[in-house]
Amino acid sequence: MIKTKQQLFGLGIAMGLGVAAIGLPQAAQSAWEPKKPVQFVVMAGKGGGADKAVRFMQSIIAKNKLAPVPITPINKPGGSGAEALVYMKGKKGDDYTLMFTLNSFYTTPLRQPALGVKVEDFTPIMRMAEDTFCLWVNSDRKDINNVDDFVKAAKAKGNGWIMAGTGKASEDNLLTDFLNTTYGLKMKYVPYKGGGKVAKELAGNNADSTVNNPSEQLGFFEAGKTKPLACFTPARIDLFKDAPTFKELGKDFVYFMQRTVVGAPGMSKDAEAYYQGLFKKVFESSEWQGYMKKKALQGDSLSADALMNYWKKQRDVHKGMLMKMGAIKG
Repeated sequence: MIKTKQQLFGLGIAMGLGVAAIGLPQAAQSAWEPKKPVQFVVMAGKGGGADKAVRFMQSIIAKNKLAPVPITPINKPGGSGAEALVYMKGKKGDDYTLMFTLNSFYTTPLRQPALGVKVEDFTPIMRMAEDTFCLWVNSDRKDINNVDDFVKAAKAKGNGWIMAGTGKASEDNLLTDFLNTTYGLKMKYVPYKGGGKVAKELAGNNADSTVNNPSEQLGFFEAGKTKPLACFTPARIDLFKDAPTFKELGKDFVYFMQRTVVGAPGMSKDAEAYYQGLFKKVFESSEWQGYMKKKALQGDSLSADALMNYWKKQRDVHKGMLMKMGAIKG
């Protein structure tokens, strides 16, 4: 998500389950609950930030017995999320299929209009967080300790400099384009199917840099294998206090990625209300709040109409970015 200093964070809107009036028949008094396992589609590969978040939410739900049935993650990373979007499109009217989204929720339909998918098709359940991004290099690069060093090294290597990322014309690709344009670089962007794989490529010195989320690089950072040079956040991230923001470096550019639970198109209102209530409990849990802090996730919860409006606004922002980088036409 792009934010400038003129924009404000959206306020979370919580939707709870209504309580039936006393005296109604028993069937009317019983709120809807799932009667069979629920699929939780991840539109990214295993080991990345989205996958880790889904599996952690699954553990919170199971540990605290928040749902009467299992919530089962299933990864569908193909085509920068196109596989997941088409799968969800085919689940119209299904009350037992959820999806966890990235910003490819906007960019992939814009790049691939033949998919016949738009954000308005889906059921807005709950934005759980906004993830952050940093510029990373391998710790073996003793000659690179700040963005100036990075720019010098990347310029010297030209299009031989490899920036590993997740998907084509995706969040990582947009940030690579920003860096190329802003600093006059010619880095080659190489896409992979998941942030976990991208992080491993950098740690193994198979790529020169990445713009991974903190949750994806954290293990390698703690092991001393990778280091952040700067972050695309409004203020410094507590985990990486020595890494300045790009705003501090004179570039008024902030970028977030949504971490949002989405329902299938045409989901029933009763199921929609149930899942909004469920994920509100997850969001407010001490486990999720601790996870957000540990993984440098930010933002309030957001649901219902407020979440749909957020989607529409961010789609317009990303449309402008894709047009600027030449990925789509107006």
